[in-house]
Amino acid sequence: MLFFLILCPTPWLQYKGTPFPTIIEVLILEVTFEIIREAGIRMPQPVGQALSIVGALIIGTAVVEAGIISAAVVIVVAFTAICSFMFPAYAIGIPIRILRFFYMLLSGIFGLYGLFLGFTVMVLHLCGLKSFGVPYLSGLSPFIPSEQQDTLLRFPKWMMNSRPHLLSKEDEVRQDTHRPAPNHHEGDSR
Repeated sequence: MLFFLILCPTPWLQYKGTPFPTIIEVLILEVTFEIIREAGIRMPQPVGQALSIVGALIIGTAVVEAGIISAAVVIVVAFTAICSFMFPAYAIGIPIRILRFFYMLLSGIFGLYGLFLGFTVMVLHLCGLKSFGVPYLSGLSPFIPSEQQDTLLRFPKWMMNSRPHLLSKEDEVRQDTHRPAPNHHEGDSR
């Protein structure tokens, strides 16, 4: 909301009655939510869950009624917080939580250009990484259509006959990639 205000309808621009810019509101709520989340994780499970739910409700209601943060920002931060629980492992979510603050700061300072700048820096960093001597984005770059069987969607094992070229120079054939036979049940006359 700090940049490209012309894209917003006029009634949306009139809701502002809070003392802080939107980026400061979002950062305050995000930091508060992270504190509540970390406190909930370190407490015993039943107490931690109750603390997280009650703490978020009380703090969200209090900051809106006090006029410190707008209700729209509370809704957006709550939605992103709920979406952050989609990651199956806690350790996967930690770098994303840190990058979220990085992207918020860049977007708050430079607007949409900052968001694209942050994304570009992240992709360039990933292009330079290597894992066990293999480039981190080896499945995507260079783009080889025959090696895309295991990139975004995992094909069945029997369809992946050859290894990626970057991984093996000597033995390109995978082991035991035969198509499974259909299951026949006892007493089935078909």
